[in-house]
Amino acid sequence: MRALRLLRFLPALALAPSGAPALSAQVPAALRPWVSVGEPIVALTHVRVVDGLGNAPALDQTILIADGRIQAVGPAATVTIPPAARVVDLTGHTVIPGLVGLHDHSYYGAAGWPTMFSPMASPRLYLASGVTTTRTTGSRAPYEELNLSHAIERGEAVGPRMYITGPYITGGTGNTGMMVRVDTPEDARRVVRYWAEEGVTWFKAYTGISRAALGAAIDEAHKHGVKVTAHLCSVGFREAVALGIDNLEHGLLTNFEYHPDKQPDQCPTERFDWATVDVKGPAVQATFREMVAANVPMTSTLVVYELFVPGRPPLEQRVLDAMHPGAREGYLAARERLGQPGAFGVTEAQLKNAMAFERSFVDAGGVLASGVDPTGNGGALPGFGDQRQYELLIEAGFTPLKAIEIITANGARVLGGFDEFGSITVGKRADLVVIRGDPIARPAEIRNVTLVFKEGLGYDAPKLIESVKGRLGVQ
Repeated sequence: MRALRLLRFLPALALAPSGAPALSAQVPAALRPWVSVGEPIVALTHVRVVDGLGNAPALDQTILIADGRIQAVGPAATVTIPPAARVVDLTGHTVIPGLVGLHDHSYYGAAGWPTMFSPMASPRLYLASGVTTTRTTGSRAPYEELNLSHAIERGEAVGPRMYITGPYITGGTGNTGMMVRVDTPEDARRVVRYWAEEGVTWFKAYTGISRAALGAAIDEAHKHGVKVTAHLCSVGFREAVALGIDNLEHGLLTNFEYHPDKQPDQCPTERFDWATVDVKGPAVQATFREMVAANVPMTSTLVVYELFVPGRPPLEQRVLDAMHPGAREGYLAARERLGQPGAFGVTEAQLKNAMAFERSFVDAGGVLASGVDPTGNGGALPGFGDQRQYELLIEAGFTPLKAIEIITANGARVLGGFDEFGSITVGKRADLVVIRGDPIARPAEIRNVTLVFKEGLGYDAPKLIESVKGRLGVQ
C-alpha cells in the first residue's frame, strides 16, 4: 500500500525540469512562497541526527520522508532512496525533532507597547525557529486563535500546529482585564462547558482563582475530555495536584506554598526572596513526590524570568530586528530600567534557584517541558525564546541531549501527541529542524536553523524570518 502511495506522485515529479526542485501539486498555494522542499519523497543525507529521546547523536545518517511521515532513518548503507526522491545533502548539519512549545502565546507586547494578537509574525517566527507545535497556554482572544489554528490546518496560513487554550480563568477582586473572573464553582463550570464545546483543548487557571473554582474547572474540563494547566499564586502546587490538575506552569517563582505568609485562597502581598527556598529540602521534595505520583508535568519558562535579571539576556540583533520600532523602544527602555535602584526585577540568585528547582524536579522523576511565554518586557520572542530555553536548560545543569528531549519529546508527551510527533522515529510525522552546525557541541548553534519540516514540507527558515522584520508587535 505504501508503494502505491509513493507511485502516485511520480508523474508530477517527471514534469519538473531536470535538476530543478518540483513542489508537489498538493502544496497549498498560500504555503508555496515559503516552502523550499515540497516534493512528496525527500531524502536528507549525510546528516547528524539527534532523535529527541536522549540517545547519542547518530552521524552520517539518511532520513527518508514520504507522505508527510518519516519512512526510514539510518546509515546510508541501510536506507534505500527511491529514484524519484529529492535528495538534500546536509553535510555539516544536525537534524532534531520539531520543537514543542508548551507556553507559546500567539499574542505579543512589550513594556509600554500594547499587547495584541499577532496572527502573521508570531506563527512565522515560531515555525522559522523550529517550533512545529504550540500550546497557547492562556488566550486573550480564543476565537482569533481557533480561527488561526484552523487556517493553518487548511494550508491557508503559515505556522505551527496549535493546541488552543481557552480564556484565562481567574478569581479575586479588581479588574481582571481580558480574563474571565469566576467567583463560584458554577461560574467555572459554565465557562469551561462553553469553551470546550467551541473547540479548545486546554484551559489555563490564573493567579487569583480559588481552590473551589479551580477544582470545579478541572472536574468539568475532564468531563469534556480537555485538560487544565495553571499559573498559580492563590493556590499552591500541592493543592492543585490534589484537585486533579494536568500540568503546572513556570516552576518555582509561581509556587507560593513556600511563602511564609501564605493563606488559603490568597496571594501573599509581601515580596519573597525565592533564592532562599531549599530545593532539596522536605517541603519542595514533598511537592515533587505528589506531582510525580499524580503524573503532573511542569512547564519551564526560564526565558521570561531571565528578562528581569539585569544584564540578561545577551542582546541579539535578530531579536531587535523582528520587533516593531515602538516595541523595540519599549523593550530597550525597560531593560535599561532594570539596573536602576528600586526597580522590580529577578536577582541572579533567584534565577539560579529556579533553575535548580527544575533540575531537582527532573531528578525526582518529574516530566519537564518547555515554552517561551512571550510576555514580560517583550524581550522573549516567539521561537527565538524557545531556542533560548535550550541554552538556559543547559545552564541549569541538563545535558544538551536531555535539554533537546525537554523541548521536543516531553512537550509531545504532555499534549498526548507523542505517538505522532516529538521524536525522530519511523512512522511519526516528519516534524524536523535542520540546523547548520552542531548544537550539542555548541549550544548557541541552535539558532542556525535553515529548514523546518512540518509534516514533510520543508520551510525556508531565513525567508520566514525576513518576512516579519519590524512586524512583531503589530497585527
